[in-house]
Amino acid sequence: MAIDYRSELEHIQHTFSQIEAVTDVRKLAADIDRLTQESVAPDLWDDPEAAQAVTSKLSHAKSELDRIERMKSRVSDLETLIEMADEEAGSDPNTAAELYADAETEIEKLTQELSDLEVKTLLSGEYDERNAVVTIRSGAGGVDAADFAQMLQRMYLRWAERHGYPTKVMDTSYAEEAGIKSTTFEVQAPYAYGTLSVEAGTHRLVRISPFDNQGRRQTSFAAVEVIPLIETTDHIDIPESDLRIDVFRSSGPGGQSVNTTDSAVRMTHLPTGIVVSMQDEKSQIQNRAAALRVLQSRLLQKRREEEDAKKKELAGDVKASWGDQMRSYVLHPYQMVKDLRTNFEVGNTDSVFDGDLDGFIDAGIRWRYALDHNEDEE
Repeated sequence: MAIDYRSELEHIQHTFSQIEAVTDVRKLAADIDRLTQESVAPDLWDDPEAAQAVTSKLSHAKSELDRIERMKSRVSDLETLIEMADEEAGSDPNTAAELYADAETEIEKLTQELSDLEVKTLLSGEYDERNAVVTIRSGAGGVDAADFAQMLQRMYLRWAERHGYPTKVMDTSYAEEAGIKSTTFEVQAPYAYGTLSVEAGTHRLVRISPFDNQGRRQTSFAAVEVIPLIETTDHIDIPESDLRIDVFRSSGPGGQSVNTTDSAVRMTHLPTGIVVSMQDEKSQIQNRAAALRVLQSRLLQKRREEEDAKKKELAGDVKASWGDQMRSYVLHPYQMVKDLRTNFEVGNTDSVFDGDLDGFIDAGIRWRYALDHNEDEE
């Protein structure tokens, strides 16, 4: 089928104009000016954590603006290329064919890249641009569930590795026979929380159990929690009287040096019962500080959820946004991973467990955006 180059160009131009409007290039440029001024302040590095936040935001803003400007230039160049091909069509068919072939290649590239960029513009939540703290807990299914939880941990860490995002495993509780009871890790990247938040929910695995000597099929579950990492500007104050802090020796496979002292910290928030364990750092002071940040992040998330629930109650809508099972990973009798919210599915299960999650994440972000906007219209 012949390509309607003009129609394809108009579609690309329309998509880009929407992205440009949502991105708000003027505000982005103003943010860059403000952050640049902050970055050269003489006392900036008096607070290293705040300084790193400023430089990280500045780098991300510059990258976003550069990406938009380069995309704008490429859309303009595509229009020129198609005009040149149209002009040559009557006098030099061979040259025209070469130009149209170049235009077709660029149309395919731009369409894909604009689709990726469009997903980013849908992340406009209050905390979407934050780093993410991901917690995975094994659920029903015994040792298979513990093994599944560890499979999910590797899947998300491999996804981050594919994108060049630094990660930090903050705590892991190992199961007795195999796998893990729970794990908490941080993904350090702009919009990590907004991107990964669509992964929150109950995940289900169906397979022939490698731990069943009769080779029976087993269904197991794991829960994924995603929260935004707290920042010093969030002001989540926790009175000391609301905390119970226990110290213990770190545990894990092998003979790590951290196992020799009572450096691990378990922090319990008495009013809510929220418990955070931290054993990644070598000193008790460092683990305590890290545990406090994660606890503050969870309290921030809890506050947001309570506010959202109150808004829905006032609106007369109390239905949950997420189902109990949001994704199924089936390894027997056939192989398929399917998201039950978006219906996005993949037959290559090995690829998914190796971190190939972008299709699921993009579909989830679009689904959530459409859901939120439908609720707003109602």
